[in-house]
Amino acid sequence: MKLDKVDELAPLAPVVMIAFNRADHFKETLDALCQNPEAKHTPVYVCIDGWRSQADKDQQALIHSHAESCAAQFASLEICQAETNLGLAKNITGSVTRVVNQHGKIIVLEDDIVVSRGFLKFMNDALNYYQDKPEVWHIAAHTEVNQEDRPNDVFLWRLMNCWGWATWKDRWQHFEKDPKDLRRQFSKADVKAFDFGSASVFWSQVVANDEGLINTWAIFWYATIFKNAGLCVNPWFSYAMNIGFDGSGEHCSEDEERTTSQPLNHDGVFTPQDILSEDPEAVTILGAHYRGRLSVKSIAIRVIRALLGEKGIAYAKKLRRG
Repeated sequence: MKLDKVDELAPLAPVVMIAFNRADHFKETLDALCQNPEAKHTPVYVCIDGWRSQADKDQQALIHSHAESCAAQFASLEICQAETNLGLAKNITGSVTRVVNQHGKIIVLEDDIVVSRGFLKFMNDALNYYQDKPEVWHIAAHTEVNQEDRPNDVFLWRLMNCWGWATWKDRWQHFEKDPKDLRRQFSKADVKAFDFGSASVFWSQVVANDEGLINTWAIFWYATIFKNAGLCVNPWFSYAMNIGFDGSGEHCSEDEERTTSQPLNHDGVFTPQDILSEDPEAVTILGAHYRGRLSVKSIAIRVIRALLGEKGIAYAKKLRRG
């Protein structure tokens, strides 16, 4: 079944844009969103974390200015400025909770996610189509292994991708971040399935959060979906790309190849996948991709533990906290 246009009777989902101190990235992200035909019917919330320095404050003045200059291109644009520095994880989860509770559904962009002209149409079509299908918890706009010859196709699987994503209030309400409890709950079989049978590509992030080495949120949204046997919808050809691999992001290292090799799907038409079960082809293709991209942090944590034991982990915590 093909959907040729967004349901005109359904209100478009609001977009939450998460920002901090990267005015250039923010401008590129917001300008790309403006190019979507549906932008003029879309409410936008720009959620800016509290500044930590004068340099942050200066960058945020530029963010405010550019957001205000683009306000007329959306149905509405509200700037939400945190009074104190919450950190990325709390700014995202708090902003998502506030807006999704008000609107019932939400689209989320961080300030380094540039979208295609077809992004809003794809996300709203998918939100509308799967709204009453409780097996589906998350809509992703990006796929790590692009298949450009499949611009209209989607697949369902367990893993959440947060480079442009959407969900609904009744799913997000189950989100929780409790790494200690997850470590108690998950069996060895659960961890293996969570990691697609690999050597701790994702589970290491739960462990690192528990040990205070990192402070992230996305892995816990994945864990929430996983615990509830939920499914995530992904396009085979991405509608969003990450421009944060220039060393400027809090959790993205510099990666020139990834910065320059991310094509965008501008012309795809959302074609629903009605088989509400995990796509074995996606598990094979993308599972192999993720197994081959062990994060530097996960490797570093295992090396520290192997060389220095738990005392090494404690020392790493101390260094991180200054």
